[in-house]
Amino acid sequence: MSDELKSSTPPTPDTEPVAARSPVPIWIIVLTLTQLFLGMVYFDHHSGWFNSQVYGPYASSEELESYQPKSGEAAMLARGKARYDQVCGLCHGLNGEGKPGQAPPFAGSEWVNTQGIQRFTSIPLGGLSGQLVVKGQTWSLSMPAMGAAMSDADLADVLTYIRNSWGNKGSPVTAADVKAIRAKLGAHPQPLTGESLKALPE
Repeated sequence: MSDELKSSTPPTPDTEPVAARSPVPIWIIVLTLTQLFLGMVYFDHHSGWFNSQVYGPYASSEELESYQPKSGEAAMLARGKARYDQVCGLCHGLNGEGKPGQAPPFAGSEWVNTQGIQRFTSIPLGGLSGQLVVKGQTWSLSMPAMGAAMSDADLADVLTYIRNSWGNKGSPVTAADVKAIRAKLGAHPQPLTGESLKALPE
């Protein structure tokens, strides 16, 4: 009986079987690359990228962002920038660098980066005439009171924007600040001069 069982049992191999490697068919590689390409095309056309057909008439996502509703300090700076570009940018430059022989810079100006705000706020309210040294350069100025016709809130927004742009670091100016300085300046001879401006408390 044992001899029969031995004869019916297959012989055990000496080594374990090893799976042989075979090359991946080329059609699988082509199909995979095609699917990846079609997936990227689909993603490009249906993702959140800026699409002029969707977001027109805006030319870029940055321009679109500039029109989004803002609140708090961001809203104040956005309003200030808009008014600055309209009223001040022509002479002082949209980049705050000023224009040679025309208007001094705001970027890095010692008249902008001050602890107090009275002198800086008084300039657009009262105008400025004569010589003024800004960043070591003497300017001969004849600046009208460009801020006198603005509301207290509008001028506060512009001054806050200037004090927080182009590397400037200054505290915000409020509408109440402008109102108080406007009242103080009412009895002061105008336009201001460099000397009369220095005589004001900072």
